[in-house]
Amino acid sequence: MSSLTADQGIMYLDLPIVFGLLRRWPQYQRLSTTGGLITMCLALGLSSFATNTTHLIITQGVVYAIGGSFAYSPCIMFIDEWFNKRKGLAYGIMWAGTGLAGVVLPLVMEWLLNTYGFRTTLRVWSISLFLLTGPLLYFVKPRIPDTPAHSPQAKDFAFIWTSTFGILQACNVIEALGFFLPTIYLPSFARTLGASSTLGALTVILFNVASVFGCVLMGAVVDKWHVTNCILISTVGSTIGVFIVWGFSVSLPPLYIFSLIYGLFAGSFTSTWPGIMRDVKKKRDNADPSMIFACLAAGRGVGNVASGPLSEALIHGFPWRGSAGFAYGSGYGALIVFTGLTAFFGGSSILGRRVGWL
Repeated sequence: MSSLTADQGIMYLDLPIVFGLLRRWPQYQRLSTTGGLITMCLALGLSSFATNTTHLIITQGVVYAIGGSFAYSPCIMFIDEWFNKRKGLAYGIMWAGTGLAGVVLPLVMEWLLNTYGFRTTLRVWSISLFLLTGPLLYFVKPRIPDTPAHSPQAKDFAFIWTSTFGILQACNVIEALGFFLPTIYLPSFARTLGASSTLGALTVILFNVASVFGCVLMGAVVDKWHVTNCILISTVGSTIGVFIVWGFSVSLPPLYIFSLIYGLFAGSFTSTWPGIMRDVKKKRDNADPSMIFACLAAGRGVGNVASGPLSEALIHGFPWRGSAGFAYGSGYGALIVFTGLTAFFGGSSILGRRVGWL
C-alpha cells in the first residue's frame, strides 16, 4: 500500500508544477506524453527487480507517478482546448476511463499474479502498457498546433484568492479526506463478513463499474446545472450510502449495494470540476482553466495523502467493536462515520452559494 499511496499522492500533488512547465514550454506538450509513457513502462519493468519495499516505493511510487503525470497532463490541457459546450461530458468520459480500468485490470492482474508471480506480472504489464497506449499517442494533440512564433503568456494565479475557488477547493479537500477509504478497506471489511478474497475484491470492482456511469452522467449534468447543485447530488447520495447502507451492512448483499451507490455518487465527484473551472473563470477571466484543474487535483492530493495516517488512527484497536450495532460495531465504525462526515461536509459549497460567497 505504501507505493500505491505515494503513486496517487504524487500524481495529484505535482500537477500544478507539471502543468506550469508545459504551459511555459508548450512545444513540449506532445513530447511529454511520449516521455511520460516510456518512464512509466521503465518504472514498472525496474520494479520487477525490487528486493525490498524501498525499491518498490522509488520505482512504482515515485518514478511511475512522475511519468504518469507528464503522460497525463497534456491530455487534460487538450480536452480544455477541444471542447466548449460539452466540456463537462468530455471530462466525465475521461474520468469514466479510470473506472473502467479499475474493473478490468484487477481481474487480469490477480490472474497473472497467481499464475506467474509478481515479477513476470510487472514485466508483462510494462510491455502491454507500451503496446496498448503507444499507438494512441498519435491522436493526443492540441486543437491549435504550436508554432515557433508562439510565445507563452504569463498565467494569472489570482483565482486562488477568490472566495469561489477557496470555498470549492476547501470542500474538495474535505471530500477527498474520506473518499479513498472505502476502496482501501471494503475488501478487508467484507472478509469480516465471511467473504473470500475474490468476493472481497468484488466490492472495489462494483465501485469502479458504478463510477463509470456516475462520471459520465455527472459530466453531462454539470454542463447544464450550477456546480453546487451537482456537488449536492454527489454529497446526498454518498452520505446516505455511507451512513445508512454501509453503516447497517451485516452481510455481503447490502455491502455490494453500497459499493454501487458509492461509486455512482462519490465516484463522480471529480466530474464536477469542469463546473468549478467554469465558475472560477467567471470571477477571473484571465485564469487558465487547466491550472484551476491542476490546483483542484493538488487539493485532492492533500486529502489523499492525509487520509492514510488518519484512517490508520481510526481503525487502530478497532474502536466500538461489540459496543455498537450493525457495521458500526465491527471495528470499522469510526472509519464509516469519518467517511460519511467528510462526504457530508464536502458538499458545504451549497451554503456558500446561498449566502452569496460564490
